[in-house]
Amino acid sequence: MATDGGAARSFREHEFKVPERLVKKNEDMQRWESSQAYSEFMGFVTIVNGAVRGLNMKEDVPCSPAVDKLLSLISKLSHWAKEIPLSEESHQRFGNKAFKTWWEKVGDNASVLIGDLLPEDVKGAVVELEVYFRQSFGNSTRIDYGTGHEFKFCAFLCCLVKLGVLCEADAPAIALRVLRDYLELMRAMQLRFQMEPAGSHGVWGLDDFQFIPYIWGSSQLIGNPNLQPINFVDKAIAENTADEYLFMACVTFINTVKTGPFAEHSNTLWGISGLEEWTKVNSGLIKMYKAEVLGKFPVIQHFPFGTILTMDPPSG
Repeated sequence: MATDGGAARSFREHEFKVPERLVKKNEDMQRWESSQAYSEFMGFVTIVNGAVRGLNMKEDVPCSPAVDKLLSLISKLSHWAKEIPLSEESHQRFGNKAFKTWWEKVGDNASVLIGDLLPEDVKGAVVELEVYFRQSFGNSTRIDYGTGHEFKFCAFLCCLVKLGVLCEADAPAIALRVLRDYLELMRAMQLRFQMEPAGSHGVWGLDDFQFIPYIWGSSQLIGNPNLQPINFVDKAIAENTADEYLFMACVTFINTVKTGPFAEHSNTLWGISGLEEWTKVNSGLIKMYKAEVLGKFPVIQHFPFGTILTMDPPSG
């Protein structure tokens, strides 16, 4: 699937390079929002958003060999997290330092893990992909994680689409299998290593850690005859449907880590529950994502650009 609506370009005999940070001041944000990377990333989000409309995670969606390899990779990362002993340092206040051990192991093996995903003619893309991949799981110094890291993981998937590793038929599985397993990994990591939210807006943010699953998850619920937006604030309903809908799984995780009235600890989500239709929730969340994640300098200043996702103007 072409992420910008055009034909996918060929990367055979292409010279890849290590991505670098190019948004260094607020004035650079306009260039970013007019870039090929921005256009193609939002194209990717939009294509997957449409592909999962009305689908639930229990349905039998096609999984290509590339998707199966991604799922195996995430499973391996989860296994590593479980086998690394936690640090017992008594003076730790935030985060468990064992996370750094896991993070370094992922980094040390990143090139091999990613190389296994790629056909021979684009093996050189590892140099770009591993930068997004390594930054997808949080910061090892601060032991925190947030929507900027989630953005890097989705950018990694977008790159795989541009390279032709993933195709249009994979779009449902990208959300309902790959993102699902990534989210489950990160929730387990947050609990095991006591990871802090990165750049949290607190009670006024959509979620301390995630955003994309709310977009694709609300698309899943469009046209659902049994679940309306007002229903997700019911803890029992959210929990009973968490294995079917990304949106409900996110709400259920919030309910496990936060206490008190939902309207108080998740005020933005509470407001969304007042909308009448999931189509309005979905379109509103896309606008919010552009403004609150892709439109924020503190997030984009950390995003690296290479030759797959570039700061050049869109072609054509």
